[in-house]
Amino acid sequence: MRASWHRSQRYGVPPDEVIPVFTGSLDTGSLLYECAHRVLTDLQATIPNEPVSLMVADPTGLVLARLGDDPDIRRSLDRVHLAPGFSYHERNAGTNGLGLSLADRAPTLVRAAEHYCTDLRGYTCAAAPVLEPVTGELAGSINLTTWSDSSSELLLGLAQTAASATSALMLLRAGGRTLRLVPRGDVFHVTGGRLAPDDGEPCVSASWRAAVEEAASAVAAGRVTAVVGEPGSGKATLAVLARRRLSSRQRILRARAPEAGDVPAWLALWTPGLRDADTCVIVSGLEELPAWAVGELTQILTTARRAGRPQPFVLTAPGFATLPDELAGLADTVVEAAPLRLRADDVLPLAQRFAREERHRAVDFTPRAARALVSCAWPGNATQLRRVVRDAAARTDVVDLHHLAPEVLDGGARPLGRLEQLERNEIVRCLTEPGTTVTRAAEELGIGRATLYRKIAQYKITVPPRSTD
Repeated sequence: MRASWHRSQRYGVPPDEVIPVFTGSLDTGSLLYECAHRVLTDLQATIPNEPVSLMVADPTGLVLARLGDDPDIRRSLDRVHLAPGFSYHERNAGTNGLGLSLADRAPTLVRAAEHYCTDLRGYTCAAAPVLEPVTGELAGSINLTTWSDSSSELLLGLAQTAASATSALMLLRAGGRTLRLVPRGDVFHVTGGRLAPDDGEPCVSASWRAAVEEAASAVAAGRVTAVVGEPGSGKATLAVLARRRLSSRQRILRARAPEAGDVPAWLALWTPGLRDADTCVIVSGLEELPAWAVGELTQILTTARRAGRPQPFVLTAPGFATLPDELAGLADTVVEAAPLRLRADDVLPLAQRFAREERHRAVDFTPRAARALVSCAWPGNATQLRRVVRDAAARTDVVDLHHLAPEVLDGGARPLGRLEQLERNEIVRCLTEPGTTVTRAAEELGIGRATLYRKIAQYKITVPPRSTD
Protein backbone atom coordinates (compact mmCIF):
# COMPACT_ATOMS: atom_id res chain seq x y z
CA MET A 1 0.00 0.00 0.00
CA ARG A 2 2.81 2.40 0.90
CA ALA A 3 4.56 1.66 -2.39
CA SER A 4 1.34 2.42 -4.24
CA TRP A 5 1.06 5.81 -2.51
CA HIS A 6 4.67 6.60 -3.49
CA ARG A 7 3.91 5.68 -7.09
CA SER A 8 0.77 7.85 -7.03
CA GLN A 9 2.87 10.81 -5.85
CA ARG A 10 5.44 10.19 -8.58
CA TYR A 11 2.67 10.04 -11.18
CA GLY A 12 1.46 13.45 -9.99
CA VAL A 13 -2.02 12.25 -9.09
CA PRO A 14 -3.97 14.99 -7.27
CA PRO A 15 -4.65 13.83 -3.68
CA ASP A 16 -7.99 15.61 -3.36
CA GLU A 17 -9.89 14.58 -6.50
CA VAL A 18 -10.10 12.04 -9.30
CA ILE A 19 -9.26 13.61 -12.64
CA PRO A 20 -11.40 11.82 -15.26
CA VAL A 21 -9.52 10.03 -18.01
CA PHE A 22 -12.11 8.97 -20.55
CA THR A 23 -11.85 6.96 -23.74
CA GLY A 24 -14.66 6.74 -26.25
CA SER A 25 -13.99 3.14 -27.29
CA LEU A 26 -14.74 0.02 -25.26
CA ASP A 27 -13.85 -3.49 -26.39
CA THR A 28 -17.14 -5.16 -25.53
CA GLY A 29 -16.45 -7.97 -27.98
CA SER A 30 -13.44 -9.35 -26.13
CA LEU A 31 -13.38 -12.73 -24.44
CA LEU A 32 -12.72 -11.00 -21.11
CA TYR A 33 -15.78 -8.78 -21.43
CA GLU A 34 -18.04 -11.62 -22.57
CA CYS A 35 -17.03 -13.99 -19.77
CA ALA A 36 -16.77 -11.43 -16.96
CA HIS A 37 -20.10 -9.87 -17.90
CA ARG A 38 -21.71 -13.32 -17.76
CA VAL A 39 -20.24 -14.05 -14.32
CA LEU A 40 -21.08 -10.64 -12.88
CA THR A 41 -24.58 -10.61 -14.37
CA ASP A 42 -25.37 -13.94 -12.73
CA LEU A 43 -24.03 -12.64 -9.43
CA GLN A 44 -25.76 -9.27 -9.58
CA ALA A 45 -29.13 -10.76 -10.50
CA THR A 46 -29.24 -12.60 -7.19
CA ILE A 47 -28.30 -9.60 -5.00
CA PRO A 48 -30.50 -6.78 -6.31
CA ASN A 49 -30.73 -5.01 -2.95
CA GLU A 50 -27.08 -5.13 -1.94
CA PRO A 51 -25.12 -1.83 -2.06
CA VAL A 52 -22.33 -3.42 -4.10
CA SER A 53 -21.17 -2.38 -7.54
CA LEU A 54 -19.52 -5.08 -9.68
CA MET A 55 -17.01 -4.11 -12.36
CA VAL A 56 -14.62 -5.56 -14.90
CA ALA A 57 -11.63 -3.63 -16.25
CA ASP A 58 -9.05 -4.40 -18.91
CA PRO A 59 -5.28 -4.64 -18.19
CA THR A 60 -4.88 -0.87 -18.52
CA GLY A 61 -7.49 -0.18 -15.84
CA LEU A 62 -10.19 0.87 -18.31
CA VAL A 63 -13.61 0.02 -16.84
CA LEU A 64 -15.48 -2.08 -19.40
CA ALA A 65 -18.70 -2.74 -17.49
CA ARG A 66 -20.33 -1.85 -14.19
CA LEU A 67 -23.31 -3.67 -12.72
CA GLY A 68 -25.41 -2.94 -9.66
CA ASP A 69 -28.98 -1.96 -8.85
CA ASP A 70 -28.41 0.34 -5.88
CA PRO A 71 -29.20 3.85 -7.22
CA ASP A 72 -27.31 5.71 -4.48
CA ILE A 73 -23.99 3.97 -5.04
CA ARG A 74 -24.46 4.25 -8.82
CA ARG A 75 -24.88 8.01 -8.65
CA SER A 76 -22.00 8.31 -6.22
CA LEU A 77 -19.64 6.30 -8.42
CA ASP A 78 -20.61 8.43 -11.41
CA ARG A 79 -19.44 11.49 -9.50
CA VAL A 80 -15.95 9.98 -9.07
CA HIS A 81 -15.93 8.63 -12.65
CA LEU A 82 -15.75 4.97 -11.62
CA ALA A 83 -17.82 4.02 -14.65
CA PRO A 84 -17.46 2.34 -18.06
CA GLY A 85 -15.12 4.22 -20.36
CA PHE A 86 -13.00 5.72 -17.55
CA SER A 87 -9.55 4.55 -16.50
CA TYR A 88 -8.78 3.64 -12.88
CA HIS A 89 -5.11 2.85 -13.37
CA GLU A 90 -2.92 4.10 -10.52
CA ARG A 91 -1.53 6.75 -12.88
CA ASN A 92 -5.00 8.28 -13.14
CA ALA A 93 -6.80 7.57 -9.85
CA GLY A 94 -3.98 6.88 -7.41
CA THR A 95 -4.13 4.00 -4.94
CA ASN A 96 -7.39 2.10 -5.39
CA GLY A 97 -8.37 -1.56 -5.34
CA LEU A 98 -8.78 -1.97 -9.09
CA GLY A 99 -5.54 -0.21 -10.02
CA LEU A 100 -3.50 -1.90 -7.29
CA SER A 101 -4.68 -5.40 -8.30
CA LEU A 102 -3.38 -4.70 -11.80
CA ALA A 103 -0.11 -3.19 -10.61
CA ASP A 104 0.68 -6.02 -8.19
CA ARG A 105 -1.12 -8.79 -10.11
CA ALA A 106 -2.55 -9.83 -6.75
CA PRO A 107 -5.91 -9.69 -4.93
CA THR A 108 -6.22 -6.33 -3.20
CA LEU A 109 -8.50 -4.74 -0.61
CA VAL A 110 -8.38 -0.95 -0.21
CA ARG A 111 -10.50 0.46 2.59
CA ALA A 112 -11.69 4.03 3.12
CA ALA A 113 -8.65 6.16 4.10
CA GLU A 114 -6.25 3.76 2.36
CA HIS A 115 -7.28 5.37 -0.93
CA TYR A 116 -4.86 8.02 -2.16
CA CYS A 117 -7.56 10.42 -3.33
CA THR A 118 -9.89 11.80 -0.67
CA ASP A 119 -12.76 11.56 -3.17
CA LEU A 120 -12.55 7.77 -2.88
CA ARG A 121 -12.44 7.44 0.89
CA GLY A 122 -16.16 6.85 1.14
CA TYR A 123 -15.70 3.43 -0.46
CA THR A 124 -14.11 0.07 0.17
CA CYS A 125 -12.88 -1.68 -2.96
CA ALA A 126 -11.86 -5.32 -3.38
CA ALA A 127 -10.30 -6.42 -6.65
CA ALA A 128 -8.68 -9.54 -8.05
CA PRO A 129 -6.75 -9.94 -11.30
CA VAL A 130 -8.11 -12.13 -14.07
CA LEU A 131 -5.41 -14.17 -15.75
CA GLU A 132 -5.48 -15.62 -19.24
CA PRO A 133 -6.10 -19.30 -18.51
CA VAL A 134 -3.67 -20.57 -21.16
CA THR A 135 -0.81 -18.04 -21.16
CA GLY A 136 -1.09 -16.77 -17.58
CA GLU A 137 -0.92 -13.19 -18.83
CA LEU A 138 -2.88 -10.43 -17.13
CA ALA A 139 -6.29 -10.16 -18.81
CA GLY A 140 -7.93 -7.60 -16.52
CA SER A 141 -9.47 -7.23 -13.09
CA ILE A 142 -12.74 -7.84 -11.27
CA ASN A 143 -13.60 -5.09 -8.80
CA LEU A 144 -16.32 -4.99 -6.13
CA THR A 145 -17.03 -1.62 -4.52
CA THR A 146 -19.25 -0.85 -1.54
CA TRP A 147 -19.60 1.94 1.01
CA SER A 148 -16.68 2.29 3.43
CA ASP A 149 -19.04 1.99 6.41
CA SER A 150 -20.54 -1.26 5.09
CA SER A 151 -19.20 -4.61 6.23
CA SER A 152 -16.23 -5.44 4.02
CA GLU A 153 -15.54 -8.82 5.59
CA LEU A 154 -14.72 -11.36 2.88
CA LEU A 155 -15.38 -8.82 0.10
CA LEU A 156 -11.96 -9.73 -1.25
CA GLY A 157 -12.87 -13.40 -1.23
CA LEU A 158 -15.93 -12.63 -3.31
CA ALA A 159 -13.83 -10.75 -5.85
CA GLN A 160 -11.39 -13.65 -6.06
CA THR A 161 -14.24 -16.10 -6.62
CA ALA A 162 -15.65 -13.97 -9.45
CA ALA A 163 -12.19 -13.57 -11.02
CA SER A 164 -11.57 -17.32 -10.88
CA ALA A 165 -14.98 -18.03 -12.42
CA THR A 166 -14.23 -15.56 -15.21
CA SER A 167 -10.89 -17.19 -15.96
CA ALA A 168 -12.49 -20.65 -15.98
CA LEU A 169 -15.21 -19.50 -18.36
CA MET A 170 -12.58 -17.93 -20.63
CA LEU A 171 -10.85 -21.30 -20.81
CA LEU A 172 -14.12 -22.98 -21.69
CA ARG A 173 -14.96 -20.45 -24.40
CA ALA A 174 -11.42 -20.39 -25.79
CA GLY A 175 -11.74 -24.09 -26.48
CA GLY A 176 -14.74 -23.45 -28.69
CA ARG A 177 -17.18 -24.70 -26.09
CA THR A 178 -20.14 -22.88 -24.60
CA LEU A 179 -21.98 -23.33 -21.35
CA ARG A 180 -25.09 -25.38 -21.91
CA LEU A 181 -28.13 -23.68 -20.47
CA VAL A 182 -30.71 -26.19 -19.32
CA PRO A 183 -33.64 -25.94 -21.71
CA ARG A 184 -37.22 -25.96 -20.53
CA GLY A 185 -38.11 -28.89 -22.78
CA ASP A 186 -36.07 -32.02 -23.50
CA VAL A 187 -36.51 -35.43 -25.00
CA PHE A 188 -33.98 -38.07 -24.07
CA HIS A 189 -34.02 -41.42 -25.88
CA VAL A 190 -31.65 -43.93 -24.37
CA THR A 191 -31.13 -47.49 -25.60
CA GLY A 192 -30.33 -50.03 -22.93
CA GLY A 193 -30.70 -53.62 -21.85
CA ARG A 194 -30.88 -55.49 -18.57
CA LEU A 195 -28.96 -53.74 -15.85
CA ALA A 196 -25.92 -55.52 -14.47
CA PRO A 197 -26.16 -56.43 -10.77
CA ASP A 198 -23.41 -53.98 -9.80
CA ASP A 199 -24.64 -51.25 -12.10
CA GLY A 200 -28.39 -51.20 -11.70
CA GLU A 201 -29.61 -50.25 -8.25
CA PRO A 202 -27.00 -48.57 -6.06
CA CYS A 203 -29.68 -47.54 -3.58
CA VAL A 204 -30.05 -49.95 -0.70
CA SER A 205 -32.41 -48.16 1.70
CA ALA A 206 -35.61 -49.93 2.68
CA SER A 207 -37.83 -47.04 1.54
CA TRP A 208 -36.25 -46.94 -1.92
CA ARG A 209 -36.49 -50.69 -2.45
CA ALA A 210 -40.11 -50.68 -1.27
CA ALA A 211 -40.95 -47.89 -3.73
CA VAL A 212 -39.32 -49.77 -6.62
CA GLU A 213 -41.23 -52.94 -5.71
CA GLU A 214 -44.50 -51.03 -5.56
CA ALA A 215 -43.89 -49.43 -8.95
CA ALA A 216 -42.78 -52.74 -10.46
CA SER A 217 -45.99 -54.40 -9.29
CA ALA A 218 -48.03 -51.61 -10.86
CA VAL A 219 -46.11 -51.94 -14.13
CA ALA A 220 -46.56 -55.69 -14.22
CA ALA A 221 -50.31 -55.25 -13.71
CA GLY A 222 -50.50 -52.76 -16.59
CA ARG A 223 -51.44 -49.83 -14.37
CA VAL A 224 -50.46 -46.27 -15.23
CA THR A 225 -48.13 -45.04 -12.50
CA ALA A 226 -47.41 -41.57 -11.18
CA VAL A 227 -44.07 -41.27 -9.36
CA VAL A 228 -43.95 -38.22 -7.10
CA GLY A 229 -41.18 -36.69 -5.03
CA GLU A 230 -38.94 -33.69 -4.57
CA PRO A 231 -36.82 -32.48 -7.52
CA GLY A 232 -33.72 -34.64 -7.86
CA SER A 233 -35.02 -37.47 -5.70
CA GLY A 234 -34.79 -40.04 -8.50
CA LYS A 235 -38.35 -40.27 -9.78
CA ALA A 236 -37.38 -41.14 -13.35
CA THR A 237 -34.73 -43.60 -12.15
CA LEU A 238 -37.31 -45.35 -9.99
CA ALA A 239 -39.66 -45.62 -12.97
CA VAL A 240 -36.91 -47.05 -15.17
CA LEU A 241 -35.91 -49.66 -12.60
CA ALA A 242 -39.51 -50.75 -12.18
CA ARG A 243 -40.01 -51.08 -15.93
CA ARG A 244 -36.77 -52.99 -16.45
CA ARG A 245 -37.83 -55.61 -13.95
CA LEU A 246 -40.65 -56.36 -16.35
CA SER A 247 -38.60 -56.58 -19.54
CA SER A 248 -34.92 -56.86 -20.42
CA ARG A 249 -35.55 -55.50 -23.93
CA GLN A 250 -35.92 -51.92 -22.99
CA ARG A 251 -35.55 -48.45 -24.38
CA ILE A 252 -36.19 -45.38 -22.28
CA LEU A 253 -37.77 -42.22 -23.62
CA ARG A 254 -37.99 -39.35 -21.17
CA ALA A 255 -39.94 -36.26 -22.18
CA ARG A 256 -39.81 -33.07 -20.11
CA ALA A 257 -42.33 -30.33 -20.81
CA PRO A 258 -41.14 -27.21 -22.68
CA GLU A 259 -42.23 -23.59 -22.93
CA ALA A 260 -45.79 -23.18 -24.16
CA GLY A 261 -44.76 -22.16 -27.66
CA ASP A 262 -42.72 -25.33 -28.16
CA VAL A 263 -45.39 -27.81 -27.08
CA PRO A 264 -46.65 -28.86 -30.57
CA ALA A 265 -43.14 -29.73 -31.77
CA TRP A 266 -42.36 -31.41 -28.45
CA LEU A 267 -45.44 -33.64 -28.66
CA ALA A 268 -44.72 -34.56 -32.28
CA LEU A 269 -41.18 -35.56 -31.36
CA TRP A 270 -41.87 -38.14 -28.65
CA THR A 271 -45.50 -39.31 -28.74
CA PRO A 272 -44.88 -41.85 -31.56
CA GLY A 273 -42.79 -43.76 -28.99
CA LEU A 274 -46.00 -44.66 -27.17
CA ARG A 275 -46.72 -47.19 -29.93
CA ASP A 276 -43.52 -49.12 -29.23
CA ALA A 277 -44.04 -51.91 -26.68
CA ASP A 278 -40.30 -51.99 -25.91
CA THR A 279 -40.08 -48.31 -24.99
CA CYS A 280 -40.65 -46.94 -21.51
CA VAL A 281 -42.02 -43.42 -21.80
CA ILE A 282 -41.53 -41.13 -18.78
CA VAL A 283 -43.25 -37.74 -18.92
CA SER A 284 -42.27 -34.98 -16.48
CA GLY A 285 -42.74 -31.25 -15.95
CA LEU A 286 -46.47 -31.57 -16.57
CA GLU A 287 -47.31 -28.98 -13.94
CA GLU A 288 -45.72 -26.37 -16.24
CA LEU A 289 -47.98 -27.02 -19.21
CA PRO A 290 -50.69 -24.51 -20.21
CA ALA A 291 -54.30 -25.70 -20.03
CA TRP A 292 -54.71 -26.24 -23.77
CA ALA A 293 -51.58 -28.42 -23.88
CA VAL A 294 -52.81 -30.47 -20.91
CA GLY A 295 -55.99 -31.26 -22.80
CA GLU A 296 -54.13 -32.30 -25.95
CA LEU A 297 -51.64 -34.42 -24.04
CA THR A 298 -54.42 -36.09 -22.04
CA GLN A 299 -56.12 -37.12 -25.27
CA ILE A 300 -52.88 -38.55 -26.69
CA LEU A 301 -52.10 -40.52 -23.53
CA THR A 302 -55.69 -41.77 -23.22
CA THR A 303 -55.53 -43.09 -26.78
CA ALA A 304 -52.24 -44.85 -26.03
CA ARG A 305 -53.72 -46.41 -22.91
CA ARG A 306 -56.75 -47.74 -24.80
CA ALA A 307 -54.40 -49.47 -27.24
CA GLY A 308 -54.07 -52.21 -24.67
CA ARG A 309 -50.33 -51.97 -24.27
CA PRO A 310 -49.19 -52.70 -20.67
CA GLN A 311 -48.19 -49.53 -18.80
CA PRO A 312 -47.68 -47.25 -21.82
CA PHE A 313 -46.26 -44.38 -19.80
CA VAL A 314 -45.19 -43.09 -16.37
CA LEU A 315 -45.97 -39.59 -15.07
CA THR A 316 -43.63 -37.84 -12.65
CA ALA A 317 -44.30 -34.74 -10.56
CA PRO A 318 -43.13 -32.99 -7.36
CA GLY A 319 -46.43 -34.07 -5.77
CA PHE A 320 -49.64 -35.67 -6.94
CA ALA A 321 -51.53 -32.45 -6.22
CA THR A 322 -49.31 -30.60 -8.70
CA LEU A 323 -50.46 -32.74 -11.63
CA PRO A 324 -53.19 -31.13 -13.74
CA ASP A 325 -56.53 -32.77 -12.90
CA GLU A 326 -57.02 -34.32 -16.35
CA LEU A 327 -53.63 -36.01 -16.24
CA ALA A 328 -53.94 -36.99 -12.59
CA GLY A 329 -57.13 -38.86 -13.53
CA LEU A 330 -55.08 -41.20 -15.74
CA ALA A 331 -52.96 -42.50 -12.86
CA ASP A 332 -53.95 -45.82 -11.27
CA THR A 333 -51.07 -45.97 -8.79
CA VAL A 334 -49.08 -43.28 -7.01
CA VAL A 335 -45.57 -44.13 -5.77
CA GLU A 336 -43.43 -41.75 -3.73
CA ALA A 337 -39.65 -41.43 -4.16
CA ALA A 338 -38.46 -40.42 -0.69
CA PRO A 339 -36.01 -37.50 -0.47
CA LEU A 340 -32.36 -38.35 0.01
CA ARG A 341 -32.28 -36.90 3.54
CA LEU A 342 -34.58 -39.76 4.59
CA ARG A 343 -32.40 -42.34 2.84
CA ALA A 344 -29.02 -41.96 4.53
CA ASP A 345 -28.07 -45.53 3.56
CA ASP A 346 -28.18 -44.53 -0.11
CA VAL A 347 -25.80 -41.57 0.09
CA LEU A 348 -22.44 -43.39 -0.04
CA PRO A 349 -23.47 -45.99 -2.65
CA LEU A 350 -24.73 -43.18 -4.85
CA ALA A 351 -21.59 -41.12 -4.24
CA GLN A 352 -19.42 -44.07 -5.26
CA ARG A 353 -21.49 -44.54 -8.41
CA PHE A 354 -21.26 -40.86 -9.36
CA ALA A 355 -17.52 -40.78 -8.67
CA ARG A 356 -16.96 -43.86 -10.84
CA GLU A 357 -18.95 -42.26 -13.64
CA GLU A 358 -16.64 -39.23 -13.47
CA ARG A 359 -13.28 -41.05 -13.22
CA HIS A 360 -14.20 -44.33 -14.98
CA ARG A 361 -12.68 -46.18 -12.06
CA ALA A 362 -13.32 -46.62 -8.37
CA VAL A 363 -12.78 -43.54 -6.16
CA ASP A 364 -12.25 -43.76 -2.40
CA PHE A 365 -13.77 -41.49 0.24
CA THR A 366 -11.98 -40.80 3.50
CA PRO A 367 -13.98 -41.37 6.73
CA ARG A 368 -14.21 -37.59 7.22
CA ALA A 369 -15.62 -37.07 3.73
CA ALA A 370 -18.01 -39.99 4.12
CA ARG A 371 -19.36 -38.64 7.41
CA ALA A 372 -19.89 -35.20 5.87
CA LEU A 373 -21.75 -36.65 2.90
CA VAL A 374 -24.04 -38.78 5.06
CA SER A 375 -24.70 -35.89 7.48
CA CYS A 376 -25.73 -33.41 4.77
CA ALA A 377 -29.47 -32.79 4.35
CA TRP A 378 -29.14 -32.69 0.52
CA PRO A 379 -31.99 -30.28 -0.27
CA GLY A 380 -31.22 -30.87 -3.96
CA ASN A 381 -31.32 -34.64 -3.42
CA ALA A 382 -29.39 -36.95 -5.76
CA THR A 383 -28.95 -34.20 -8.35
CA GLN A 384 -27.04 -32.09 -5.83
CA LEU A 385 -25.04 -35.10 -4.61
CA ARG A 386 -24.03 -35.97 -8.18
CA ARG A 387 -22.78 -32.44 -8.82
CA VAL A 388 -20.80 -32.28 -5.58
CA VAL A 389 -19.23 -35.72 -5.96
CA ARG A 390 -18.34 -35.34 -9.62
CA ASP A 391 -16.66 -32.03 -8.93
CA ALA A 392 -14.62 -33.62 -6.13
CA ALA A 393 -13.79 -36.81 -8.04
CA ALA A 394 -12.59 -34.82 -11.05
CA ARG A 395 -9.66 -33.61 -8.92
CA THR A 396 -8.60 -36.68 -6.95
CA ASP A 397 -8.78 -40.46 -6.57
CA VAL A 398 -9.25 -40.15 -2.80
CA VAL A 399 -11.94 -37.63 -1.84
CA ASP A 400 -11.27 -35.90 1.49
CA LEU A 401 -13.21 -33.21 3.29
CA HIS A 402 -11.45 -30.29 1.61
CA HIS A 403 -12.36 -31.64 -1.83
CA LEU A 404 -16.09 -31.33 -1.11
CA ALA A 405 -18.13 -28.24 -1.90
CA PRO A 406 -18.72 -25.89 1.05
CA GLU A 407 -22.46 -26.58 0.95
CA VAL A 408 -21.78 -30.07 2.32
CA LEU A 409 -20.37 -28.81 5.62
CA ASP A 410 -23.38 -26.67 6.44
CA GLY A 411 -25.68 -29.58 5.72
CA GLY A 412 -27.72 -27.56 3.24
CA ALA A 413 -29.57 -26.17 6.22
CA ARG A 414 -31.30 -23.22 4.53
CA PRO A 415 -31.29 -21.40 1.21
CA LEU A 416 -28.67 -18.66 1.12
CA GLY A 417 -28.41 -15.50 -0.95
CA ARG A 418 -25.60 -15.32 -3.49
CA LEU A 419 -23.39 -13.11 -1.29
CA GLU A 420 -24.02 -15.40 1.67
CA GLN A 421 -23.08 -18.43 -0.42
CA LEU A 422 -19.83 -16.83 -1.52
CA GLU A 423 -19.00 -15.77 2.03
CA ARG A 424 -19.77 -19.22 3.41
CA ASN A 425 -17.79 -20.90 0.63
CA GLU A 426 -14.73 -18.79 1.38
CA ILE A 427 -14.93 -19.66 5.09
CA VAL A 428 -15.24 -23.37 4.36
CA ARG A 429 -12.38 -23.24 1.86
CA CYS A 430 -10.06 -21.83 4.51
CA LEU A 431 -11.25 -24.19 7.25
CA THR A 432 -10.77 -27.31 5.14
CA GLU A 433 -7.23 -26.54 4.02
CA PRO A 434 -5.01 -29.34 5.42
CA GLY A 435 -3.53 -28.40 8.80
CA THR A 436 -5.59 -25.20 9.11
CA THR A 437 -6.85 -24.04 12.51
CA VAL A 438 -9.61 -21.55 13.21
CA THR A 439 -6.99 -18.97 14.17
CA ARG A 440 -5.08 -19.41 10.91
CA ALA A 441 -8.31 -19.36 8.89
CA ALA A 442 -9.37 -16.11 10.56
CA GLU A 443 -5.99 -14.56 9.71
CA GLU A 444 -6.26 -15.63 6.08
CA LEU A 445 -9.79 -14.24 5.86
CA GLY A 446 -8.73 -10.97 7.47
CA ILE A 447 -11.30 -11.15 10.27
CA GLY A 448 -11.16 -11.72 14.00
CA ARG A 449 -11.36 -15.18 15.54
CA ALA A 450 -14.58 -14.29 17.37
CA THR A 451 -16.13 -13.02 14.13
CA LEU A 452 -15.20 -16.26 12.40
CA TYR A 453 -16.83 -18.33 15.15
CA ARG A 454 -19.94 -16.17 14.80
CA LYS A 455 -20.00 -16.79 11.04
CA ILE A 456 -19.51 -20.52 11.61
CA ALA A 457 -22.55 -20.55 13.89
CA GLN A 458 -24.53 -18.35 11.52
CA TYR A 459 -24.00 -20.68 8.57
CA LYS A 460 -24.15 -23.84 10.73
CA ILE A 461 -20.78 -24.94 9.40
CA THR A 462 -19.42 -28.20 10.80
CA VAL A 463 -15.81 -27.45 11.75
CA PRO A 464 -13.44 -30.34 10.95
CA PRO A 465 -11.87 -31.73 14.17
CA ARG A 466 -8.35 -30.76 13.15
CA SER A 467 -9.43 -27.16 12.61
CA THR A 468 -10.53 -26.52 16.19
CA ASP A 469 -8.16 -24.65 18.45
